[in-house]
Amino acid sequence: MRARAQEEYAEYVTGRLAALRQLAFLLCGDTHRADDIVQLTIEKLYLRWARVSAVEHLDQYVRQMLVRTFLDERRRPWARVALTPWGPPEPPPAPPQGVDEALVLRAALARVPRRQQAVIVLRYLCDLPVEEVAGILGCSVGTVKSQCARGLATLRQLVGDDLQRTG
Repeated sequence: MRARAQEEYAEYVTGRLAALRQLAFLLCGDTHRADDIVQLTIEKLYLRWARVSAVEHLDQYVRQMLVRTFLDERRRPWARVALTPWGPPEPPPAPPQGVDEALVLRAALARVPRRQQAVIVLRYLCDLPVEEVAGILGCSVGTVKSQCARGLATLRQLVGDDLQRTG
């Protein structure tokens, strides 16, 4: 990559890094995983910068890259490595009594299926229209609506269960 293109890339990433980390954290709920997702995304962006930098809606394109990186995370070989003989980790425990409702919501959101989780985060936490979410996820508007309805139903059930346990 030429020096000017590298400067443009560095300037773009530096300016958007906080927003990318925030979106990644909203998707996965873990700061370390969020950093990994952002790192993978900006690596891909670096490799494609010569073509991508001319895209009309660059922020939207990069956001799409990040969401797809999040969704593809489990397909990576290292995600299949089991460090313990007990299998996949248990869902996060319910927060103790008196804990902020936001923590209950965060814990419940982590237990919603990944694609539904992405739809909920993009629609309600990032306030994106249905059409844009469909474009980011590469699916139809109807799929976004149905995934959103299912995800919200699951989230309501989980939050209700968690609040009952803590109340």
